[in-house]
Amino acid sequence: MAPLSDQLLAVTLVAYLLAMVAYTFEHAVRRVGSVAPAASRLPAVRVAASPAASQPSPDPELTSDAVPSPWAHRAGWAAIIATGIGVIAHLSCLISRGIEARRVPWGNMYEFVLAVTLVGVLAWLAIVLRRPAIRPVGLYVTLAAVILLGLAGMRLYTAAGPLVPALNSYWLKIHVSTAAIASGIFLLGFIAASGYLARLVYDRAAATDRPPGLVASVGRHLPAAATLERLSFQAHAVAFPIWSFAVGAGAIWAEAAWGRYWGWDPKETWAFISWVAYAGYLHAHATPSIKRPVVAYLAIVAWGTMMFNLFAVNLLIAGLHSYAGTE
Repeated sequence: MAPLSDQLLAVTLVAYLLAMVAYTFEHAVRRVGSVAPAASRLPAVRVAASPAASQPSPDPELTSDAVPSPWAHRAGWAAIIATGIGVIAHLSCLISRGIEARRVPWGNMYEFVLAVTLVGVLAWLAIVLRRPAIRPVGLYVTLAAVILLGLAGMRLYTAAGPLVPALNSYWLKIHVSTAAIASGIFLLGFIAASGYLARLVYDRAAATDRPPGLVASVGRHLPAAATLERLSFQAHAVAFPIWSFAVGAGAIWAEAAWGRYWGWDPKETWAFISWVAYAGYLHAHATPSIKRPVVAYLAIVAWGTMMFNLFAVNLLIAGLHSYAGTE
């Protein structure tokens, strides 16, 4: 089953790459009309002064300046189908690896990255099937998946095998699985926050008739800024309680394994730093006086702490959690 798992990882990468190509084609053939002033793209305020004014305000998801063409629509759905095929291969890759190792397939850094990426793409598919208007974000979801999976396959690969004794506990199924779920959803929130900032750059460039730069060119095909901000907040609001549970479960596991709930091990410390960063993001989002771009930057910083915890702490800093298992 180990060779099958490795081959399925290659199939997963190819499927996500094909999805990226289809998303890129959708962007290329999508017609982009004139840009309305920024104020007109905000959700309309409903008043009851007249029957016309009482009509529902337009969905901000549909206020993007890009107008889908028939070819763009077909390419978008082809991208979703390719992403779905990639998810099936991705899930099969993890399952076959678990069968080979006779354990849950998230016992080392390679497997954890695979699990996190799978959760992120699954969360994206669940959302886009309900809200097709946000489909352009899929290009960046699949791009992140390709980067993470490519890095896992080339730099983090570990042959399937038994767990190290310190991880051979039922808490692995609880603590690590919830950490992977939260991390995958945080990934989607990070992508949405980054897209929100790119869209703001485009809106500002269009409002001042400045030629769009690289960031504005990325933002021009994305959904409305309000939509991306809402998507980012929803992802973070779902993932934060799961991450909180994962940190708490890790403390309980530490007490069972080492006789203390907390010891300021580098992994524990950075997990707490990430928790504080995401708590700060949610607090800032609930504070009207804090500007929305600042909130988005906080989300990006919080994701940066997660990546430092995943890569730098595992690979460069020695501690009780040094179980990366890379070869």
